[in-house]
Amino acid sequence: MTPTRTGTGPPASRARAAAAALDQALDRALGDPAESARRTARLDEAEEFPAELCAALDTFGLPAHYVPTRHGGALDDHEELLYLWRTVARRDLSATVAHAKTYLGAVCVWIAGSPEQTRATAAAVLDGTPVAWALTEPDHGADLLNNELTATAHPDGYRLDGTKWPINNATRAGLLTLLARTGPAGSPRGHSLLVVDKATLAPGTWRHLPKAHTHGIRGIDISGIGFDGATLPRQALLGPEGTGVETVLRGLQLTRTMCAALSLGAGEHGLRLAARFTATRVIQKRPLAERPHPASILARCAALLAATEAAALLAARSIHSLTGELGVTAATVKALAPTLVDSVLGELAELLGARSFLTDVPEYGGFQKVARDHQIVAVFDGSTPVNRAALVQQFPALVRGHATGAADTAGLAEAAAAGRPPGPLEYDALTLASRRGSSVVQSLPALAAALRTRPTPSGLAEHAVALSGLTELLHTRMAALRPAARPPMAAHELAAAYELCFAGAACLHLWTAGEHDHAGEPLWADGLWARAALRAVSERLAALLRTPAPAPAPGDGDLDGTLARVITDAATTGAPVTPFGAPAPRAGEAA
Repeated sequence: MTPTRTGTGPPASRARAAAAALDQALDRALGDPAESARRTARLDEAEEFPAELCAALDTFGLPAHYVPTRHGGALDDHEELLYLWRTVARRDLSATVAHAKTYLGAVCVWIAGSPEQTRATAAAVLDGTPVAWALTEPDHGADLLNNELTATAHPDGYRLDGTKWPINNATRAGLLTLLARTGPAGSPRGHSLLVVDKATLAPGTWRHLPKAHTHGIRGIDISGIGFDGATLPRQALLGPEGTGVETVLRGLQLTRTMCAALSLGAGEHGLRLAARFTATRVIQKRPLAERPHPASILARCAALLAATEAAALLAARSIHSLTGELGVTAATVKALAPTLVDSVLGELAELLGARSFLTDVPEYGGFQKVARDHQIVAVFDGSTPVNRAALVQQFPALVRGHATGAADTAGLAEAAAAGRPPGPLEYDALTLASRRGSSVVQSLPALAAALRTRPTPSGLAEHAVALSGLTELLHTRMAALRPAARPPMAAHELAAAYELCFAGAACLHLWTAGEHDHAGEPLWADGLWARAALRAVSERLAALLRTPAPAPAPGDGDLDGTLARVITDAATTGAPVTPFGAPAPRAGEAA
């Protein structure tokens, strides 16, 4: 089943309602969140697959959200999918990684598949069949152009020879989207995609490779598959021969963007655990949360998580409204989200002290597990260096776009309208590089200037202007960088800085679009989350650019204490801990 749709409703209602329905379904299936946490910890220790949780997700109807509505599924809004994955990830990141792989495995079929392939794949996914994306090989990793597994053409189809490893769900999946060499090694047109139904392969022509033992996500199926003369029919070819890498790169723009949901769930889980600890840990008759240093750490972590959420949310909605810019957006958000959340989890671990390493407290080792599990997110679907290298190659277009202020204002307005149904995704609009640059960042100077001309919460306009100034400095340095096939380390640092500019701009766009829709919500009062996020992003950006941090803005003196109180109250009551987040069930009560 899938959640009932109730029309457009008020802003954010549909996505939040879907996430709440999933939370309730998980509570019914798995019981109290505390008991669920115990079970998850036991499975992790035993390196056992989270089969019960994945079955509950199937029963809820989550696989339908991996299939576009045009093919009979429920996927017409990537903001909704972002919320759903985040809801699962804040319970167990391992299960999310295991279950969500089907979306990643099937996405190339939606992009390049024939009508017969899309019908068959959609039917399999809706029936609960896991799909894997078989890209990487033992000796090549992200270097897809030099993969060695071959698909040799013969009169009736293709013969497969070679190995794919490590692959998520290689053993459990019924279908694989497989990248194979069909032409010269190293050639951009030397590889093709094929859809492999393991049930149709002749015995003895293929084999599963053993599960790999991992530091985090211990229970999921990270294994491999080998082929020795396995044959496929010609209709297994996905798209024209030689277009495999191009289709993969277009698909990665969607999957890299959506990987941010994993970081949002992990960050929220860690923040709630640490905030509850600081609220209840009393030293010398005073809770940690009331002390200046712990409060500043908690506030900074909450602010960076809010900035991550803003970037992820705007990017997920950009899939529909700024599709042609995903070459920039996806690489930016995929590098940004795990980097910021790893930083957040590291700071929260200092608040927890020794408890961050223990497996039985606090809350049954939840923190040490989420910290371990999240470390892999930076590697998925192209590592952080891979994504930053892709961003560096687009610097010339970004510099030109910033100089002219080029922006798709209609598409940007739709992307910032969080909670409202987006337009349909046109897969043909996916391009390998953004010709316009990034509307999100390039519209920042005009937005910052506009905020100075109207009433805003104390300090918000000042933070916006400071961010705009740092963004100007960044683009000056980007313009001075000479194009190179192998960019220097300084270029990667500028890419990291650009990610922060995107996050800060996303905060401003979403706050401006949503300030009147969230009246009465504590995180929105007096622009609290936006001011804190902009300050945290600008301080981090200035450090990367090796320039002095912006001067304090009006109201900054009370920012940490106020935000820390809001976050500890929310973590205690189950209220949202991020500006666009959903409530979370507390241990001992139903959702």
